[in-house]
This record gives sequence, structure tokens and C-alpha cells, in this order.
Amino acid sequence: MKSITLGQYYSVDSPIHRLDPRVKIVLAILYIVIVFLSANILSMALLLGSAFLLIALAHIPVKLVMKSVKPIVFIIAFTAIINIFWTSGEGDPLIDIGFAQIYKEGIVNAIFLVIRIFVLIIGSSILLTYTTTPISLTDGIERLLSPLKKIGLPVHDFAMIMTIALRFIPTLMEEADKIMSAQKARGADFTNGSLIQRAKALIPILIPLFSSSIRHALDLATAMECRCYRGGEGRTRMKILKCGTADIVAVVLVVAFGAAVVCLNVFFA
Repeated sequence: MKSITLGQYYSVDSPIHRLDPRVKIVLAILYIVIVFLSANILSMALLLGSAFLLIALAHIPVKLVMKSVKPIVFIIAFTAIINIFWTSGEGDPLIDIGFAQIYKEGIVNAIFLVIRIFVLIIGSSILLTYTTTPISLTDGIERLLSPLKKIGLPVHDFAMIMTIALRFIPTLMEEADKIMSAQKARGADFTNGSLIQRAKALIPILIPLFSSSIRHALDLATAMECRCYRGGEGRTRMKILKCGTADIVAVVLVVAFGAAVVCLNVFFA
């Protein structure tokens, strides 16, 4: 539970922290598209290098970034194994164990998948949650979706819900960890037994966790009402979002990076 860092903001001064939140949201979307466009070894190597460059530019400790990958290591490994054994290729298999064959294409696909997921988590985390405060993220989402207000969509409410949900992930994980510790002190066992038995042992955690989440939601609603929060209508902002030279340069660099990845895919297919 303590390894989950999704939704946490890391306060430090860096070039990425100073970017406009609207630009960071757009850059995160572009980066995700580029991740899925990569299709060969050279583009994957360039993608992996860009991930470590983002870590350096954001001034975020590598240990903290790796913590965001740790909770899904099992999912990544399981998916990679499935790709290795289920991907068929041309020619003779590298390993033939009777009921399953391992081809070169399967190993390559598994490596590409691991790199994609790794870079995807790092890129999205650094460009959004690690370097953007929840308030700035809400303002950025609202400003980007502001044209939808003309057709009557509650853009401000939608942006606020998304940001609160993202921000409450670490809080709920911490609460779940406390509940599990309390259950262990009462003799509960979450580590021994079969998979079904361990899954059943987690059921007593769900009820107090749901109760705690509802209590947190009610406390937040009361706090917002006490501060006279009435939604986005007539709301002013202390900090006005403005795109500067650094934002334009960042967009140009990411677009150029995407073009380089496409060129590598075309000329080195």
C-alpha cells in the first residue's frame, strides 16, 4: 500500500513544475500517443531515454519514481509471460517444451510491452501528478474543456471530481493500510492459505474502508460548504494561467520527439 504514489505531488522547483498545467495535460496526452507509436528497438531506446530525461528535468528522486511502478510489477510480469508464450513467429522456435513454444517475436513483444508500460507510468506521473498541484490540475482541465460549457456540460464539476478522486487515492491507500494493520493485531492472516482464502480474508477490510471513504467525502463536502464553495459560476482565480516561452518550447520539443519516433519506425522497420 505504501508503494502506491499515484496522485501525490512532489514539491520542488524544476522546469517541468513551472510549465502551465494546460500544457502539461496536452504534453501528457501527446506522450502517451508517442508511447504507443513506438514499434522498433531504436524508437523504444529513444523512448526509454526520454523517460529518464523527464526524471532529471523534474528533479524527482529515481527511488520515488520506481515506487510508482512497484505496485504493478506483477501485472507487467504476467502480461510479459503471456506475450512470450502466446506470440507465434516465423521459423523454428527458440525453445520448444512440447505444450508451448517460445519464438523470438514473443520475447521482443514482451520487452516492448514492459518498456511501454514503464515509460507510460513514468511519463504520465511526471507530467501530471508529481509536478502539478491538485488546484492547478483542476484549473488546467477546466480551461481545456471550457468550450464544452457552450453545450451545457458542467465542466468545472467534472474537473473538480477528477482531481479530488486522483488526490484521494493516496489517502484511501493509507487508510486501507491502517485497517489491515488493525485486523492483523486482532489475529487476521492475509499472507497464508490459498489464493481464495486470502481473498476472503480481505473482505472484512472492504466495509470499514467504504465507511471511511464515505466519512472523508462528507467531511470534504462540509469543509467546502463552510468555505462558501458554490461551483465554478462567478468563481475568480488568484493565479491566472498564461502560456510562456517555456511552454511553447516544450510543446515543440515533444512534437519533434514524436516525429523522430515516427521516422525511426518508417526508416528502420
